[in-house]
Amino acid sequence: MRNLIAFFAKYHHWFLFAFLEIICAVLLFRYNSYQGSVYFSSANAVAGKVYEWNSAIEHYFSLTKTNRQLTERNLYLEQKVKMMSEYMASTEKKGANRLQRSQMQLLGAYKLIPAKVITNSTNNSNNLITLDKGTDDGVRPDMGVACGNGVVGVVYMASRHYSVVIPVLNPRSNISVTIRKRGYFGYLHWNGGAKDLAYVNDIPRHAKFRLGDIVETSGYSSIFPPGIIVGQILHVYNSKDGLSYRAQIKLTTDFGNLRDVCIIDNSAMEERIEMMRAAQDSLKSKENQRK
Repeated sequence: MRNLIAFFAKYHHWFLFAFLEIICAVLLFRYNSYQGSVYFSSANAVAGKVYEWNSAIEHYFSLTKTNRQLTERNLYLEQKVKMMSEYMASTEKKGANRLQRSQMQLLGAYKLIPAKVITNSTNNSNNLITLDKGTDDGVRPDMGVACGNGVVGVVYMASRHYSVVIPVLNPRSNISVTIRKRGYFGYLHWNGGAKDLAYVNDIPRHAKFRLGDIVETSGYSSIFPPGIIVGQILHVYNSKDGLSYRAQIKLTTDFGNLRDVCIIDNSAMEERIEMMRAAQDSLKSKENQRK
């Protein structure tokens, strides 16, 4: 205690000087408007700078918490994306299953021979498909082949236990198709290139249809029954002579992942076609007799 008293006694004049300076500063800035405004502005600037530094320091030390919150948020968003992807995948799968069910219901009136794809080429100019069913199973040439997503091709030749199919992805393929609910028909051709695109030529200029319309088998041949989906109209071009349209078709059959197919027993269709031909021949003969 004596040391403290001795310290104040030794330096009392400095404490007195500081005290008087404080009193002078208070009197100066309090009772003079100009000096008061200068003090107020300077004090605000200093205070603002101090608050800015304080905020930067607090922000720096709170980065750990912020990073943890961002990590949690990212994890939450990743889970949301995963759930949305799974939902979209299940929706697409349901749509594909619905298409497969509709195709199977359409073919339910015909005798079907289930088969599995043994070999399948999609990158050649003359692609072929080999199936594990042959004549012993009732397979004959010129039978149609389809899957749950649409048309596959036509049986080209068959042995006892195997058969070879000319798919849509072959320039020799020539399948009669029509635009659903439009009544215009043509022949489906593949010109090489993409394995999910084909073309329908010679569509009349007066034909009314839209992009996205469904293309399906016409039933005008004894190979495929009517209504089996082929694809959707993707683009429309003018023919070279400008007298008709040429439609680009997005095929619904995924030839790259083709595994299970059905061979269509066309006995009933052949009988129907023969009856129609016989009726037409009979009418023609009667007309000739009248003439």
